[in-house]
Amino acid sequence: MPDTPRHHDHRAFDDLLAEGAAVPTAGWDFSWFEGRATEARPSWGYATAMAARLAGATAALDIQTGGGEVLDFALAQVEPKAPVLAVATEGWPPNVAKATALLRPRGVAVVAAPEDAPLPFADEAFDLVSSRHPVSPNWPEIARVLRPGGTYFAQHVGARSAFELVEHFLGPLPEEQSAARLPERERAGAEAAGLEIVDLRSERLRMEFYDIAAVVHFLRKVVWMVPDFSVEKYEPQLRSLHERIEAEGPFLAHSTRHLFEARKPHPA
Repeated sequence: MPDTPRHHDHRAFDDLLAEGAAVPTAGWDFSWFEGRATEARPSWGYATAMAARLAGATAALDIQTGGGEVLDFALAQVEPKAPVLAVATEGWPPNVAKATALLRPRGVAVVAAPEDAPLPFADEAFDLVSSRHPVSPNWPEIARVLRPGGTYFAQHVGARSAFELVEHFLGPLPEEQSAARLPERERAGAEAAGLEIVDLRSERLRMEFYDIAAVVHFLRKVVWMVPDFSVEKYEPQLRSLHERIEAEGPFLAHSTRHLFEARKPHPA
């Protein structure tokens, strides 16, 4: 989401619900939120850092690429030093089509692959594997497709990200669920798959929602936050949150992100 706040005019609850429910959700373009919601950016600048690694790669794979926007940005920074081979995977059909249209002109093949399925590539096919906000990193598969000396470089969603918003709708969640994305737990998973951790950094970042339309669109777009979300099912919670925003101003939440870089060691 944008990181520059702009206040939004008060409007009727039903109109805002309808607007948030009508916005297309394909891809990872968050420009619609401009003036309606903000999210601070991690200090490490993932897309730019990803571009630097692409410049040194010969064969690159971007996992769960969404609409391809981040990979497209990164490749634009490194032309004509882009990898000879660049491939992306995506599991959601609308995003597959969007990413294909965006990335085909850059010579990137987009492969439709379910998020929980094995990667459809041969062993040791890539010297760089990247991902921005994977649902859940499949460490054995990442390690399998990396060449010895190859790098996994990613930005992950961390533990309890936006939980102030999530728990408004779902109530308090079990500790195990809130701990599922702890960076140290992911470190252990990567190391168990044989990867060596090069860098692991975490940040907690401020989010603000200026109207209920932004909340509706966010929950429709980032579907794993409230998996069964619909305007009809959660109308009471939406109404109470709308009234809170009208009375108190923007709703405050916090995202968590961690930067993850790992390397596949050469055989001893």
